[in-house]
Amino acid sequence: MDEDVLAAMKRWPDVPSVCGWLSLDPRGNWRLHPQGDAAAGGLGEPITNPRILDFFARNYAFEEDGRWYVQNGPQRVYVRIDVAPLVLRTGDDSITLFAHTGQPVGRVDSWWLDDTGRLLASTDLGPGVVIDRDLSKVLDGLQDEKGEAAARPLADGETPAQLKYEPLPQSLAPFHEVSSEELPARLGFVAVP
Repeated sequence: MDEDVLAAMKRWPDVPSVCGWLSLDPRGNWRLHPQGDAAAGGLGEPITNPRILDFFARNYAFEEDGRWYVQNGPQRVYVRIDVAPLVLRTGDDSITLFAHTGQPVGRVDSWWLDDTGRLLASTDLGPGVVIDRDLSKVLDGLQDEKGEAAARPLADGETPAQLKYEPLPQSLAPFHEVSSEELPARLGFVAVP
């Protein structure tokens, strides 16, 4: 977090948090809900100012209970999560994974395929959804323990397939199927704080 944000938190420790003003869409776009009605599911207004977007990226964090927020000075602004708290993209090399905040993914602990065809990952940064435009590139990089193309994910009750994303120097991670309604509980985040 920014030094001035940390200083403001120390200076004013009891500023109440707010909900309903921010959301994060499936493509990693921040949206403002000027009426404070993000929980109602509305689209909101796009936030496009580069300085604000950079500020959000540097000051986006989560609490242990799975609520994600932007620390805006001394105030926490909780975020409605439309799919996952992070949106994962490939870098200029078309294979390195980055969160929408610009942070590189260093590890994937599990892969998830939901019932709408979205690919998600539990990463060292938190849970993220692979942005639709990079989905085929990431799927092409998934390999099983023999180095072959990814197998289908297995449902609950079956032993999950183990996959590795070739660009990451890590061990294999389980590959699961999940319904989109179960995503928050299974990946450990609060969609609507």
